[in-house]
Amino acid sequence: MPDNIEKRVQKLEEMLSYQEQTIDSLNDVIIEQQSQLDELENQLQHLQALLTTKHDQPTGGEDPPPPHY
Repeated sequence: MPDNIEKRVQKLEEMLSYQEQTIDSLNDVIIEQQSQLDELENQLQHLQALLTTKHDQPTGGEDPPPPHY
C-alpha cells in the first residue's frame, strides 16, 4: 500500500508541475496582451487628438470654382 501512495503523490507532483508551467505560460501571454492593449490605447488617443485638431481648424473658405466655370 505505501508504494501505491508514493505513486499517487508522484503523479500529483507531476500534475502540479505541469499546471505551474501552464499558468506561467498563460501569464506571459496576458502580460504581452496588456502591453499591446496599452499601445493601442495610446495610438487611439493620439488619433482622437489629431481628429479633434483637424476638426477645430478653419478650412479657409470654399474652394475656388474650377477653370471651366
